[in-house]
Parts: sequence; structure tokens; C-alpha cells
Amino acid sequence: MNFATALLDARQSAEADRLTVLAGSSVALLMDNAGRGVADEVMRRWSPRRVTVLCGPGNNGGDGFVAAKYLADAGWNIRVALLGTRDALRGTALHHAEKWRDSLEVLSPNVIDGAELIIDAIFGAGLSRPLQGAAKETLAAASARRIPIVAVDIPSGVKGDSGENVGAVASVLTVTCFRKKPGHLLFPGRTLCGELVVTDIGTPLEVLAQIAPDTFENDPAVWLFALPRVQQCASKYTRGHALISGGYPMTGAARMAAHAAARVGAGLTTIAVPEIALPIYATALTSIMVKPLAAPADFDALLDDPRVTAFLIGPGAGEGAATRARTLALLATQRPTLIDADAITSFKEEQATLMHAISGPCVMTPHEGEFKRIFDPSGDKLMRTRRAAARSAAVIVLKGSDTVIAAPDGRAIINANAPPTLATAGSGDVLSGIVLGLLAQGMEPFLAAAAAVWLHGAAANEFGPGLLAEDLPYLLPGVLRRLLGV
Repeated sequence: MNFATALLDARQSAEADRLTVLAGSSVALLMDNAGRGVADEVMRRWSPRRVTVLCGPGNNGGDGFVAAKYLADAGWNIRVALLGTRDALRGTALHHAEKWRDSLEVLSPNVIDGAELIIDAIFGAGLSRPLQGAAKETLAAASARRIPIVAVDIPSGVKGDSGENVGAVASVLTVTCFRKKPGHLLFPGRTLCGELVVTDIGTPLEVLAQIAPDTFENDPAVWLFALPRVQQCASKYTRGHALISGGYPMTGAARMAAHAAARVGAGLTTIAVPEIALPIYATALTSIMVKPLAAPADFDALLDDPRVTAFLIGPGAGEGAATRARTLALLATQRPTLIDADAITSFKEEQATLMHAISGPCVMTPHEGEFKRIFDPSGDKLMRTRRAAARSAAVIVLKGSDTVIAAPDGRAIINANAPPTLATAGSGDVLSGIVLGLLAQGMEPFLAAAAAVWLHGAAANEFGPGLLAEDLPYLLPGVLRRLLGV
């Protein structure tokens, strides 16, 4: 994986610091660089004003003392308050606190009186307990008075590994070091960070190879190398044949998925439909082929066609035994299979049957409601998506504003480009079609899922307000053109 978009949890961030020190740097220098980075970002955005810096007793507080010193040296009016007493400070945080020669107050709501800007350096991404006492009260008071807050590393009260809020208030700016944390991208943490800036503190890139991160922010840098390109000698068969199991009477979902699969590059796209539904599908589709199923053997014949390279079942399929049986038949081919919507729900009483049947390339794209019907919903979003992927041996795409894509081997990608306009009926069906089209062209399932989620978000951003799900497939060519430079 490309480490450019790697996300580091609290343990990995600490390891990055340790390895940097082993490479010849010092903790004091790293902390100085971090605090100076915060001060620089503040000075880029605001003119000199009254600032209260809230410091905790750990390294995050040390960053705060450094930021306070650089701002004061630049002529800013700085007030510093410490949670607890100086006696609680240790190591490098104490070293930088001792460089602060002006008055040091006890952290309480009173210290923000007259402040025009707050720097929150109380707790960082490693916080594991709820925010309470003076820290919670002071930040709440600042938020109530609408004083802009700049967070050091992450807003105090947001868990860096999960994005869980245990007492945080919203910041307008968050300045973190070296690499983002999962909590910067996962909700609700993402909504509390405001503008997010990653500052360089001198950590060498080589440490990433030693840490071997397994979580990434979704970005073309992760999967662009594997995105299918049309070759000069291509034919419709070499570009992949996508087959969708279409439902009745709900026909729109499969049709939108088919358009998306074709627009993302599948050479052939076919929908297999109940014979009664043939007039509806055939009237609405032109380049998409429609195959009527008059008998069960007709579906089996489609599965026997070696030219079909990927399957999708779920959108508009209907919940029940027939969808279960058809899903199991698709999985038995061991060709890439995407399971979504009704096909997921159809196994709510037979989860083990589904898990046992997955032995080839498989992607599942549940929303939260579908997810909890067949998987354990406990834990944070990243944790439960990873656990579901490991249990099912499938790539799991847990949809939402902060979609998480997880592979059975533990790798995970968090998506952050989805606009709120995607919260519209049918957008998930289009996403399934994009994944299907990439699978049909031979893209590896984990990367295909990640690429599809990003393309889905990019297309929605291109359209803006008023988006309908059926608009999305027609926006894909423009996104792909710019992405591929053609």
C-alpha cells in the first residue's frame, strides 16, 4: 500500500516518535517542532489577539507551552493555564513548561475571560476516558461563548483511534503531526475537528515501513495504479461482463446499478430478470442487455457462461429464500460477487450459511441497518468493519458519510470525500454498480471497493445540490477523464 495516506492510531503515533528519536532526533526537538507548527498555523489565519492556551499534564500540554512561547515571542497577548499543578508535569513537557517565564494559571473557566482565541492542548489522540472536571467545563464555556478553538493533535475528548466523542466541543482548526489519525476522519470526530492540518515535525518517512500501517485515508494514491485502463486492442469481452440479478416489482435499483457498471468501464452489462419484468427493463434500457428468466435453469445457464466476470445481487432483489438460493449459486462460481441490500438481509437468520459459502472474491456493501442483521454491531465503526471482514472472508464496505472499507487480512480504508447530497434514495445501488464494473474488469476486490467509494463521492461533489441517484452514472466519465488524464 502507498503510505502517503496512512493513518496512525495512538500506539503507532507513539512508535513513530520513538523510531524518530532512535534515528537521531530528540523528544524535545519533536515537541518544539509540533508546538511551533501550531503557532505558525494560528498566525497564518489570525492577526495578533488575546489567546488562552489550555495545557494538559502530558505531551499534548508540552506542545501547548511551545505554541504559547512562539506566539508570545511574536507579540501576541498570551495567557497559559495548566490542568493540575506543575508537579504533575514530567519529562519533555516539563522541560518546555519551564521555558514559559510568564504567569501560569490553574485551568478553569475563568481563564478564558477576555480571550478571543483558545488553543486546546489538554489531551491528545490517546485519551481513553471521558473528559470531565475543569477541562470539560472550560471547553464547554469557550464553546458556549463562541470563542474559536484550535485543537492540538485532536480536540480534547475525541478518541484518536475511533472518533468517539467523550466530551469534546467543536474546534475551528485542528493541527496534528506527521499523519492523520482514524478519529480525524470517523464520525463524530470528523465534525469536531474543523479544518484539519498535518504539520511536519521532522519524522522521517522511513519509519512508516517499520510501523507497517494497515489503515489509510481513501485517495487515488491508494488504488490508481490498479484502476482499469482501456487498451488499444480491447473488445467488449476483454473489458469484462457484469451480470446483475434484477428484481421485480422494484426495478429501478438494478437499472441504476447496471448504468453505473457500464459507465465505469464494463464492456458488457446484463440484467437477468423475471420474465414478467422483461417489458419494464427492456423499455428502459438500450445498451444494457436484459435476459428473461422463464425457468430456474435459465439462471444456471447464465452462470455457466465463462464470459461473465463478476456478479451483483441485492438491489431490488426482494428478501427471502429465492434471493438466498440465488446468492449461494453466485458464490459457488467462485467468481467475483457483490452482495448488497436484500441479498444481505435475506441471510439475517442464516448468517453462518452465508459465511461458509464465501470462498472466492466477494464484496458486501451494507448500510448500518443491514450490517447489524448479519454481523456483530458492537464497537466503533473501524473495529466492527474489520471484524466482519475477518469473519466473512469478504471485503466489507460499511456505508455512511465516513464509509469504511475493510479486507479480511485487516487492512482498512476510511473514505472522507462523500458529500451529504449522497444521502438520497438509490445512491447505494449506484455504488454497488461501480464496484461491480471494476470487479468485472479484473480489479482486486479491496482496491475496487475503495476506488468505487471514492469515485461515487467525487461524482456527487461534481454535481452539487439537487443530486438524484440516477445522475451519478453520467458524472463518472468526467471524473475518470480527469483522474486518468485522458
